[in-house]
Amino acid sequence: MVPLCQVIVLYFAKSAEITGVHSETISVPQEIKALQLWKEIETRHPGKDIEEVDEKSKDVINFTAEKLSVDEVSQLVISPLCGAVSLFVGTTRNNFEGKKVISLEYEAYLPMAKNEVKKICSDIRQKWPVKHIAVFHRLGLVPVSEASIIIAVSSAHRAASLEAVSYAIDTLKAKVPIWKKEIYEESSSWKENKECFWKDTPPPAPPHHRRPGSGRALLSRMHDRNVGRTGKYYKIIIRQS
Repeated sequence: MVPLCQVIVLYFAKSAEITGVHSETISVPQEIKALQLWKEIETRHPGKDIEEVDEKSKDVINFTAEKLSVDEVSQLVISPLCGAVSLFVGTTRNNFEGKKVISLEYEAYLPMAKNEVKKICSDIRQKWPVKHIAVFHRLGLVPVSEASIIIAVSSAHRAASLEAVSYAIDTLKAKVPIWKKEIYEESSSWKENKECFWKDTPPPAPPHHRRPGSGRALLSRMHDRNVGRTGKYYKIIIRQS
């Protein structure tokens, strides 16, 4: 008969969560090897690793006239796989160059705006290991101190989400067709973002100067360059078979 001995096994942290106990006493042969003891413990507790969680990544994009909630947007990106949620919240301030600002008003060309934000999310995923992304932009009137934009990104570690949020707001300001009007006590003014790539681009040639057969490609370039210009309130529509 093989002589047995009593071994007290202590569990800490993750191992305690898997086994559900902090200690136990087991009977094993006196001559047992460490590897054999480990296999005996595994046999007693064939638990699933708590890191094995399957969760699909998501991008949530929303343009709305409703008031934005930081809590609601941040909840959309929280994940048990992530240790960081980074946020950018843009709000209406009450002044601009000595003028008292009452509110801001935003307008967007939605089909193109949503497309550009999707591209930003795709670029972020190629650059950083992030989990979830949420981009919410308010349209219409936004009173002082209320949020006009909220960007939230979650990741396993803080560096990725912090850099991704910074990239998202900078790129959105530069590429997404959104107009902003500042409303003062006695006047108002449409503003363009200084980051806009079309800011210093000259207007395109009139339609009759285009090369034959180039309508579709030129439409894209013309639209990208002019849709966000301050004071240019028109749509360019070219249909060519």
